[in-house]
Amino acid sequence: MQCYAQQESIPYVFYSGDTIIVHAASGETRYLKSKGEKVTVPVKFADHADWNFTVDLKKNLYNESCEYGSVKTILAISDIEGEFEAFRNMMLANKVIDANYHWIFGKNQLVICGDLFDRGAHVTEYLWLLYKLEQSATAAGGYVHVILGNHDIMNLGGDFRYVNPKYINEAKQINREYKDLFAADTELGRWLRSKNVIEKIGRVLYLHAGVSQPVNNLQWDLNAINTYLRPWYDKDVEKMPDSVYFFFGDYSPFWYRGYFMAPLATESQVDSTLSLFGVKKIVVGHTIVEHVDGYFKNTIYGIDVNQHEGHHEALLIQDGKYFRIDDKGNKTPI
Repeated sequence: MQCYAQQESIPYVFYSGDTIIVHAASGETRYLKSKGEKVTVPVKFADHADWNFTVDLKKNLYNESCEYGSVKTILAISDIEGEFEAFRNMMLANKVIDANYHWIFGKNQLVICGDLFDRGAHVTEYLWLLYKLEQSATAAGGYVHVILGNHDIMNLGGDFRYVNPKYINEAKQINREYKDLFAADTELGRWLRSKNVIEKIGRVLYLHAGVSQPVNNLQWDLNAINTYLRPWYDKDVEKMPDSVYFFFGDYSPFWYRGYFMAPLATESQVDSTLSLFGVKKIVVGHTIVEHVDGYFKNTIYGIDVNQHEGHHEALLIQDGKYFRIDDKGNKTPI
């Protein structure tokens, strides 16, 4: 095993041939030769030593499947946007992890419905934690699903209007530009590009924003949507052909707001989506709601409660029943 350590460390892992280049936000750099060796990097917080953890780099990264069988218990949360403490508290309170980030959720599953990036001060740390939890969950028979949202696509594609200035400065400290931190030659960049924008688990559809009528009209299955979009994640939206731009505009699966805002989706539209994908429920974030709750006769569940402003809730699906949970461990039937 090769590893590096320092007093303060937020790692960015780059590849150059067989060389792994590990930059830390403090400016320190390590060059590691790796051919199948285990490589571990630390994530250390300047102001919260009790939050520190280490991450083993995965030997391989694969594009995620987009359809999964039924699961007894699922916790779904969205729009964390780098609010590491909020996410950590939610996972602790609801016994997904322990204080040392060990997965204690067993064979249950965690779904992140997009917006990992922007606004918050611990985006990279949050990404590394999800990366770490994927491995420990799978080892226990569980799973972590990371679905991309509009802010994630924006960061990959060069739209940095909401980026916390901290990250612009971190890039400068390691003599890089911000766009380099999650490029295709980085570990986190490769990992993000392996993710989907829409997934189905059992009879529930999960995505960031929603399925618009124009997307319904295409009659594409989940694999077709994810496969078509993945090569465009990191492209400049303004330079896309019209056929692709449609999927990155207001009616895309990661921008659409019609479940909650005018022009409001119709029940017929929602029914068409349920039929098209063979599901009974749809879980989305993106558009802020007062509480995690059910809409359209409890076929749509909105789970973006504005974590950035201190409102912390998530959705728990347990034995087919739906609950609103919070960062204190409270559980309320929906």
